[in-house]
Amino acid sequence: MFIQTESTPNPATLKFLPGRDVLGQGAADFPTRASAAKSPLAQRLFDIDGVSGVMFGGDFITVTKTGVEWPQLKPQVLGAIMEHFTQGLPVIEGEAAPVPAREEYDPADEEIVVQIKELLETRVRPAVAQDGGDIVFRGFEGKSGTVFLSLRGSCAGCPSSTATLKNGIENMLRHYVPEVNAVEAVSV
Repeated sequence: MFIQTESTPNPATLKFLPGRDVLGQGAADFPTRASAAKSPLAQRLFDIDGVSGVMFGGDFITVTKTGVEWPQLKPQVLGAIMEHFTQGLPVIEGEAAPVPAREEYDPADEEIVVQIKELLETRVRPAVAQDGGDIVFRGFEGKSGTVFLSLRGSCAGCPSSTATLKNGIENMLRHYVPEVNAVEAVSV
């Protein structure tokens, strides 16, 4: 098994590409060890000293570090991923029932929210997945025209995330959905 790595805009995060499906569809974010209870692979990665976050995408694994440098951490992460897949263990045990995102918006804004979600799904999520991250719609406040998004994986805590939100996502949403005036990041 050959696992490629890619840097991300977030220097604390590295993207690992095992050359096979990891999650297939969607994404699973484990910002803490406690959140990884149903994932043997995420638990194995959290067992490595210095791993502070794990996210799975369709065909990649994003690992976030703290307090250690990549030259020391990367071989351990590669070994854990390789061992996990060669043993044929599941990435997530049991039903991979995603926790529904808590979304807040006025039902009167449903048509606008559908447009926002469509743009996020088709234009934004594929782009941030390329960088080992994910973005989730959390709400829309019609009065102010503010869209609330949650950043995950390499996007969470990334130094360029504000630029991505303001210069990229906000400008695109404002262009296609005139009711949008601003985009703000919110924590899970």
